[in-house]
Amino acid sequence: MATSHAPEDAGLAASLRGLDANGRLLFAMRILRMFGYGFLAVVLVLYLAALGLDPLTIGIVLTLTLVGDTLISLWLTTNADRIGRRRVLVAGALLMAGAGLVFAATSWPPLLIVAATIGVISPTGNEVGPFLAVEQAGLSQTTPDARRTATFAWYNLAGYVATATGALGAGIVSQVLIDGGRARVAAYRAIVIGYALIGLAMAAGFSRLPAAIEAPARVADDGIRRRLGLGRSRSIVLRLSALFSIDAFAGGFIPLSLMAYWFHLQYGVEPGLLGTIFFFANLLSAVSSLSAARIARSIGLINTMVFTHIPSNVLLILVPLMPTLPLAIAVLLLRFSLSQMDVPTRQSYVMSVVDPDERSAAAGVTGIARTTGAAISPSISSVLVSSAAFASVPFYLAGGLKIAYDLLLYRAFRTERPRAERPHGELPGHP
Repeated sequence: MATSHAPEDAGLAASLRGLDANGRLLFAMRILRMFGYGFLAVVLVLYLAALGLDPLTIGIVLTLTLVGDTLISLWLTTNADRIGRRRVLVAGALLMAGAGLVFAATSWPPLLIVAATIGVISPTGNEVGPFLAVEQAGLSQTTPDARRTATFAWYNLAGYVATATGALGAGIVSQVLIDGGRARVAAYRAIVIGYALIGLAMAAGFSRLPAAIEAPARVADDGIRRRLGLGRSRSIVLRLSALFSIDAFAGGFIPLSLMAYWFHLQYGVEPGLLGTIFFFANLLSAVSSLSAARIARSIGLINTMVFTHIPSNVLLILVPLMPTLPLAIAVLLLRFSLSQMDVPTRQSYVMSVVDPDERSAAAGVTGIARTTGAAISPSISSVLVSSAAFASVPFYLAGGLKIAYDLLLYRAFRTERPRAERPHGELPGHP
């Protein structure tokens, strides 16, 4: 169990080498899952449009996808330590597979909406479902405090590289199928079927996790069954969750799937180039995630979260203002080179300011807050993106609200230092 007396961080490489067998398996499942999310997200809205769904219905499907993930994940993550972490992870993987199979099998909107609500699908290319909270708790359980941020940086880097590879793979596969004479809907359906198969492979992988991944009995007997698993940490987790939901609400205006659709509508970009764009975008996200650990050691977690996030959101606002496709792509890629530095630092910050036996619930509640926030906006932005007069508005809303979130976060938590950043003897909440 990590404590505040952890040894000094030996560096990024040491944090990666220090993973045990359970950590390596969790990393492998993260890579497989994020490949699947990237694989689907690039073509998801294109697929729904090819099925004949109108922009409003597409927005409803995307919104209910995230709403359903929120409700199911809330129950699963806050009960994970009681019913078993391995069981929760396997259940989440099966929900991925089931949603993919239904999306591939029907074009009937009511059934798509049901599958979107119950299943696990990521229209953003980012984490959804119960996986992240359970994996974070498991990694924190065996990682010293001083190495936690670096471990999460590697964890996120692995995810971004996998998402990038999935996006590139989807673009190549669908473009090859289209160029070979397949109808667009059939080409995109092949990607959806691939997503379902990835869910089944994940279920098999998670089933191999040993009993060591499970929470100690005293945790299962205490926190998870009352107040969403939160005791002394409840106040700070709820405050963070409120702010995280604003950030996610802003990001929901232009998730990866709608961003790809925007490039397709504005510039006629085909799937092959879309996959390449988001391949490099996610690679840059991976680099920014890894850089975050080094920056955080110098200026602290909160400062890293805020001072790298603001310029990335200014760049997001600038994307639709670019006069040509190459310039729009260049600004987007520059934005992704900064945009994800707050992710491992945010995850590490949450784990560091809550009690160790509340980490699973804390990760779950903050994750659910983000999913809830992100669930509302796609139903609005899908209509805006498809309108020539308002297609750029989601970029402005997303960037502006994210900057507001950054300022609110800094004001509220700049003095709430994690234990590893406090001088000896300093109490929580002191500057």
